Amino acid sequence: MPETYTDSPLLSDAFDRALLLVTEHHRRQLRKGTDVPYVSHLLSVSALTLEMGGSETEAIAALLHDAVEDGGGPPMLARLEADFGPDVARMVLANSDSDTEPKPPWSERKRAYIASIAHKQPDELRVSLADKLHNARAILLDLRTHGDTIWTRFQAGESGAVRAYYRGLYDAFDARRDALGPRAVPALEELGRTIDEIDRLAG
Repeated sequence: MPETYTDSPLLSDAFDRALLLVTEHHRRQLRKGTDVPYVSHLLSVSALTLEMGGSETEAIAALLHDAVEDGGGPPMLARLEADFGPDVARMVLANSDSDTEPKPPWSERKRAYIASIAHKQPDELRVSLADKLHNARAILLDLRTHGDTIWTRFQAGESGAVRAYYRGLYDAFDARRDALGPRAVPALEELGRTIDEIDRLAG
């Protein structure tokens, strides 16, 4: 139950429109190697962003953060800017590791994404951290449930490359700890613990 109720909700109809768009765009997608609707990830990333103190604009960008990368491309980016404003479009683009098809090689995209964290604005960082934390949680849960077979889901093809990527992500976020803001620090620390446990199980 919410702690308080007011006549002016913290989330506006723009958030509702983003929900409709994201379910429409990702309706037929599942999380890699599972029967879980992909929208579950997007809802979780948006929730984590709000819990880190993110604004409604950040929460909308979190919902839509894969809309450009996963099949929408530049036309989707233009739609997001028209429908939700330049800040949402900026955050989505900052959290897309490719907006072209075919995508560049996995390792090239991931190295570039890690490098980009040094230059992200604070709102872009929070959306990114929420995305990577939820992905890491899912990897850990699946690793506990299914064991090392999960690594075949990734384009990298083996656990070492994926684990190195997440370790690189953590180090890059940690270097931007102050920019993330104090309410995001617990999420950053959880990311570190989750990666440690993934390494322990995979090792």
